[in-house]
Formats: sequence, C-alpha cells, structure tokens
Amino acid sequence: MKKLAIGIVAALAITTAQLVALGNNLPKDIAERVEAIPIQTLTISDEQFLNGDASGRPTTIAGVLRVAQSSERSPLVILIHGSGGFEVNAGVWTRQFASLGISTFALDSFSGRGIASTVTDQSQLGRLNMILDLYRSLPVLAAHPWIDPNRIAVMGFSRGGQAALYATLKRFQKMWNPSGIDPAAYIALYPQCNTTYIGDTEVTGHPIRIFHGISDDYVEIAPCRAYFERLKQAGSDVQMTEYPDTWHAFDYPSLPSTPIVVENGQTTHCVLIEEAAGTIINTGTNKPFTYADDCLGRNPHVAYSAKATAATEAAVGILLKKVFELN
Repeated sequence: MKKLAIGIVAALAITTAQLVALGNNLPKDIAERVEAIPIQTLTISDEQFLNGDASGRPTTIAGVLRVAQSSERSPLVILIHGSGGFEVNAGVWTRQFASLGISTFALDSFSGRGIASTVTDQSQLGRLNMILDLYRSLPVLAAHPWIDPNRIAVMGFSRGGQAALYATLKRFQKMWNPSGIDPAAYIALYPQCNTTYIGDTEVTGHPIRIFHGISDDYVEIAPCRAYFERLKQAGSDVQMTEYPDTWHAFDYPSLPSTPIVVENGQTTHCVLIEEAAGTIINTGTNKPFTYADDCLGRNPHVAYSAKATAATEAAVGILLKKVFELN
C-alpha cells in the first residue's frame, strides 16, 4: 500500500509538472484564466438615461473575462456586442488582444434581460442602456486582482459601437459613472451616429477611433462623418477610418465576402436630435421618435472583409500599445 501511495504521489507530481510545462508553452492568444463576472445594472429607457433617472428595473447581467498570459496585472479591453449578442467576432478580437498580452471582458447586455437578439426589433432595449452597463462594469473590473485599473479601454461593434462612442460624453459620465474611471481609449466599429445629443462634442480627452465601411447600408456612414467633423472641430482626439467596398460586420470571418441580406433586419435611416433633455425628435416628422416611424428600414446587408479587418487590427494594435505603454 505504501509503495502504491508513493507511486500515486510521483504520478501526480509528473502530471503537475507536465501541466505547468504545457501552460508555459501555450500559444499567446490563449487566455490564462477565464471567469464569468456578474454586473449589477438597471434596465431603463433612453429618456430615463438622458434625464439621469435611476428608477429603472434592477438587473443583473454578466460578462466573460479572459485574462491574458502575464506575470503581472494586465491591461484590459471591454468588448460591447452588437444587435446579435455574443457572436464570432468577439472571439477573434479576444485572441488578437491576448496575443498582445491584453485581457478582454466580453460584456453581455442581453442574456440577463431575457433578450436573444435585437436584430429584427431594436425597441427591446434602449440604445443607451448599454452605456450604463459599461459604466457599471468599470469599478468591478478595476478592482479585479488580475487587471490593471489604469489600463482599461473599450471597443464596441454596431449597437455596441454606438455605446462605446457615446460613452465618451462628459455629460453621461457625470450622470452615470460615479467611479470616475475613464477608459484610456474608445474604439467603435461601424457605430450608429444618427442622433445628435445635447453636449455630444464635450467628450473625454482620451483617443476616440471609428472604423466604418463606406458601402454599409445597415448603419450608414454619413452621420458618423458628420459627427466626426464636429468632434474634430471641437478639438477632440478623434480619428475615423473609412473602408471602400466594405459592408456592415466586416470583421465577422463567418460571413461570406460578398454581401448577403439580413432577413427583416431593422435599420434606422432617421435623422434624430435631442431638443430637450430626454426628448429625441425625428427631424423628418418634428415629433418624438418611435420605432413605428417611416424612416426605419429592413433587409440590410453584411459581408466579411479580410482587408478591412486586418487594417483595423493593425490600427487598434498600434493605438493600444501606445495607450497601454506596451513593449
């Protein structure tokens, strides 16, 4: 029995050594640690968000933290998904960042609210609610022992790109971000920019980067061009990269490279403006915007672009190496 016990201990020692060796030889784009982290937030309307009204429904959402291989606290990028929820591009970016020694937190704003997708019905969740979800996640993640609280950035896609872009507003941060944590960079891929908010050129001093396809008929580029120009004139650190012959969701390698229709996908071609705090007016009707307005559309297109994806990866990599002070 004694010899058996010694044999078992020896076998366990060998197995442990092998696991350590395996861990040391893991490809850099594989996370060292994975955690699901709950976030306490609210479910509120856009009107409530714009008025700072915190009387919404308490809601618990969650996200997946993937910690990059590192011997010290690592920088972090918070990923904010689009209307389809968690999709393949999140995995692509997670591995891309892990290869640079950057951890990721993929925030899920849908599952905790019982939403699978808003692709065909955007009215299921206020478009600004995901900004609140982001703000609520910041102090939780900054306190995590594996994360460097001074090196956090945000990246969003489509609906999530809108959240990442407008989370930069000082007005919104003052109302909803008591943590005072201001991410080091805000990165928005094909965001919606068709609403002019009160004070939307008064933004953080940290870099804002927008990446968009010129052919995009899901979320049109023209409103982002206009917003970019206003931010630039206000002296913001903002850059916008436009890709010709590039459609929505260009960083989804699961899509074909030729455009396909998103059946019944809901788009917004409206021009909207916040005329009084909390009131979004459709300039086409001069009435408060609703999802029954005629300026909404259906059946947009999506397509993968290896070229645009590679260019975006390169640009984002350069930006994060700078703001995170990576070697």
